[in-house]
Amino acid sequence: MRQAAGDPAAGGAAATGAPPLHALGALDLAAALASGTVTSVALVEHLLARIARLDPRLHAVLALAPDALVQAAAADGRRAAGAALGPLDGVPVLVKDNIEVLGLPASAGSLAMADSPAPRDAPLVARLRAAGLVVLGTTNLSEWANFRGRDSASGWSALGGLVDNPWQQGRSAGGSSSGSGAALAAGFAPLAIGTETDGSIVCPAALCGVVGLKPTVGVLPTEGVIPIAASHDAPGPMGRSVADVAALFAALTGQSPMASHPETSPRRFVLGAPAAWRTGDASTDALVDTVLAALRGSGMAVLDLDIPAEDDQVGRDEVTVLVHEMADDLDAYLRSRPGTGPTSIAAVVAFNAAHADVELAHFGQEYLEQAVACTGRADPRYAAARARNLHWAVGAVLAPAFSHGVDVLVAPTYGPAWPSRLEGGDSFSGGAVTTAPAIAGWPILSLPIGLVEGLPIGLSVVGPAHGEATVLAVAAAIEAVVGQLGLAPLD
Repeated sequence: MRQAAGDPAAGGAAATGAPPLHALGALDLAAALASGTVTSVALVEHLLARIARLDPRLHAVLALAPDALVQAAAADGRRAAGAALGPLDGVPVLVKDNIEVLGLPASAGSLAMADSPAPRDAPLVARLRAAGLVVLGTTNLSEWANFRGRDSASGWSALGGLVDNPWQQGRSAGGSSSGSGAALAAGFAPLAIGTETDGSIVCPAALCGVVGLKPTVGVLPTEGVIPIAASHDAPGPMGRSVADVAALFAALTGQSPMASHPETSPRRFVLGAPAAWRTGDASTDALVDTVLAALRGSGMAVLDLDIPAEDDQVGRDEVTVLVHEMADDLDAYLRSRPGTGPTSIAAVVAFNAAHADVELAHFGQEYLEQAVACTGRADPRYAAARARNLHWAVGAVLAPAFSHGVDVLVAPTYGPAWPSRLEGGDSFSGGAVTTAPAIAGWPILSLPIGLVEGLPIGLSVVGPAHGEATVLAVAAAIEAVVGQLGLAPLD
């Protein structure tokens, strides 16, 4: 495994040849905690020191929990008392800052939300705490989860600045869970939570060389998560290995998805590889061909599939759906959130206009303005667009693809991380794999498979609705064949 360079805060680990704490995965850290090799307090102190040293460059962490060390001490106390502990008790996790964590901003990266911290934990966060995880803080993100304006820049928020990619300065960390992906790659925490509407977990996972799972829409609660659209939105676990992500998903659901697939022999799986989901980047697609050949050599069956590509109408319809659902869902959230923040999308639009020198300095807020102007799901254009989207995503793409007897579909997530720019939007290759599962609400996972131009490339694994166990099992088998990238070295 490629590991981070030695760090002064590693407590001598680099000098002894042992990996520093920040280079260990969640399950490895859990084992170290269980054995008494390290305490949760020492681990949190190490990670806080690393964040203080490196995050001024990366802008991955938006806010730190003031009681992180108190949480860690409580975990150590539970262990010392011989309490029955969950498998991740005492392990730190970072949470995307569009999810309510008591006392932290839950801002969606917006200055309009900055002075009204979350008055409660989202149910998702309550589940993390109940499982004994230490909520270390919240991560920066693309403002309003990358659905504010047509030319938004992934990873930028007015509140948190621009997230940088730990692998190469000046490269995008993806979006909208940018800070979660970058923080994992930088060794700020072994686990993170992201959210996805269309690509927002798997994109930063791919660009930052980590693993991210967007589960089936509705599997994890979205109460207390700042919404875009209920038909698409899903929070999900992120980590540096498939096993770590599976363990975090189990903590969030109360069930172990790997239990139904205890044996991950590659001979058990049939993969479908749609040509329409290639990136068009020659080096990325060549790497994927090499990986698919290796998977065939390991005993997996890989079927080349012909499915219809996304056309402009699909994209227009999806934007229509998201705008109209946001008009209902985000307005309802803002009305119900206690505190002094904005109580409507219209108030956010007005705030941004009044603070245009910061909020609108790089791109506009067309989607927010469209949401204010429309009538939400009551608009007949919404129902027509949603019906066309579902007919394409399920009827023309996913159902026919799975009719070939495949367990999952696989495709490159994106090409290499593109240079960040604040004006003109993102310039990327790939991403075709995310649209159909986003519209259908089906699960998708991205895991790293290698490097192109020194930057990570992710392979996406798409499963049927509620097929997380299969997705994770196949991903674990793929990971065993291709290996793990590990952490990006940082100066």
